[in-house]
Amino acid sequence: MADRIVVTGMGAISPLGLSSEESWRNAVKGKSGVGPITLCDTDGIMVKIAAEVKGFQPELYMPVKEVRRRDRFEQFGAAAAREAIEESGLVITDENRARIGVMISAAIGGITTLEQNVFVLINEGQRRVTPMVVPMYMPNGAAGLVSIDFGLTGPCFSISSACASGADGLGLATLLIKAGIIDVAVAGASEATITRIGLTAFDRAGAMSHVEEPPYPTPKPFDLNRDGLVMGEGAAILVLERESYALNRGAKILAELAGYGSTADAYHITAPDENGSGGARAIRLALESAGISPAEVDYINAHGTGTSLNDSAETLAIKSAFGELAYNIPISSTKSMTGHMMGATGALEAIFCVWAIREGIIPPTINYQTPDPACDLDYVPNHARQIPVKVAIDNAFGFGGHNAVLVFKEYESKA
Repeated sequence: MADRIVVTGMGAISPLGLSSEESWRNAVKGKSGVGPITLCDTDGIMVKIAAEVKGFQPELYMPVKEVRRRDRFEQFGAAAAREAIEESGLVITDENRARIGVMISAAIGGITTLEQNVFVLINEGQRRVTPMVVPMYMPNGAAGLVSIDFGLTGPCFSISSACASGADGLGLATLLIKAGIIDVAVAGASEATITRIGLTAFDRAGAMSHVEEPPYPTPKPFDLNRDGLVMGEGAAILVLERESYALNRGAKILAELAGYGSTADAYHITAPDENGSGGARAIRLALESAGISPAEVDYINAHGTGTSLNDSAETLAIKSAFGELAYNIPISSTKSMTGHMMGATGALEAIFCVWAIREGIIPPTINYQTPDPACDLDYVPNHARQIPVKVAIDNAFGFGGHNAVLVFKEYESKA
């Protein structure tokens, strides 16, 4: 039997906390990370709220000189990777560093740095633009810097598949391990797009919520009165290993990443296929690769952005993949609390799937008040649910028609 792929470490910086566990605990509590925007001036733009990371101090994770040379998304990625590697107990040596890959994705990359330096160029001229623009802006920056920070010399890259980037990065990491190219992957995604142009661009695409008054009951995925997504930010990193490698070094195994499915809608550059066929196919492929039947799935962490098109298409995708079983599977959108972390969102939701398996708790979809006839499944409204979870699915769908689905299982030793 081929080696399985297991999770041995997790790290997160999110609107719900500065660690994997803190983010999870607040998700289970149904805590919202949404509030007024403080990271940029919102005069003249219509979006006034976001799910910001609070209290992040990058100098706790890297030298002060490096803080100044890294975009916010790169800082998040470095911090989350450090937590994940420390939890895994992985010791990096000259003997193993070439067999450890880094796959930290980003849909957009260092847009904060780019925006700031465009203004500098216009107002102060070329000589005032930082020479660090390219390494601070490039979407592969977080991956490259984590590779440098830890001396990891295996394959290193960033996947950009919009909001499926983090899940695709994790999926491709499993394929590299299965192919025998590496033994370990530090994989996930990082994103920091809460800027004037980031907010405006998504708003002009018709995707954003315009709620402005506290207690900010938005986003509201799958609710009849949903009015759009709320932008979030952060990073989520997992350490994935070949099972035999993890066992040989005595690692604590948290869960198994058993399956991955990836498809394209080939339909529209921003809208999902209305019948959800691409998402349904990705779910089927992920289950097939995991050797899991639809009846074995205990929980789905939905993409669930809170936009009308996404939520209805995802509901149809789940129904198509599971048939009548869809009505019996608890589904939640943790974006109702974290906002939409763009490329990083699928990676954080992968971490939540692992936690759900380990603790037997399904986080809620908060802000859910009015059922939508087009979205008629069990969305675990407003309160966490304690039930055994042995198999959990992570859906991640993105602009461009990208669909990525991961299947996590409770780890059971062959012995």
